[in-house]
Amino acid sequence: MMRRLERSRGLDRRIAESVVNTAAAAVVAAFGCPRVLIADDDPTTAEMLASIGGGSTYRTVSVKDGREAYRVLMDDANFAVAVFNLSMPHLHGADLVKHMKTEKRLMRIPVIIVSADTGIRTVADSFAAGAIAFLSKPFVAEQLQRTIILALSSKDSRQQIAQAA
Repeated sequence: MMRRLERSRGLDRRIAESVVNTAAAAVVAAFGCPRVLIADDDPTTAEMLASIGGGSTYRTVSVKDGREAYRVLMDDANFAVAVFNLSMPHLHGADLVKHMKTEKRLMRIPVIIVSADTGIRTVADSFAAGAIAFLSKPFVAEQLQRTIILALSSKDSRQQIAQAA
């Protein structure tokens, strides 16, 4: 029975990996190689976040804090998705999202918030600021990949609705 359960879990994992890879290929086909802005002051998390696309699915621009992310966004708004740590030096992720929602050229960028603080208030504040997703740390690469694909799909749907109106 245990072997059957272990084989089933292995099969589930392979199916999940296949779905993520297929979805990633669809993202590349639809958007080219989308750029993702990553802002996280934790070097380990930032490195893991930056390595997600492997260079073929996503191109990442990684910065160390909210102020640096703000500067990048002021110069370059050509990002498909942004991933911000909630608690960063100089400018918190939620404050950065609030600012983005006030500028027309930035409000189209879907934002994913990541945080080790998973309290209901923290999650609610992230969504109230304008984030479209919240990931609690620690998370695995597969969770982030799925969330980025969701964000890109959400962005594509919003653009289609706007064009139809």
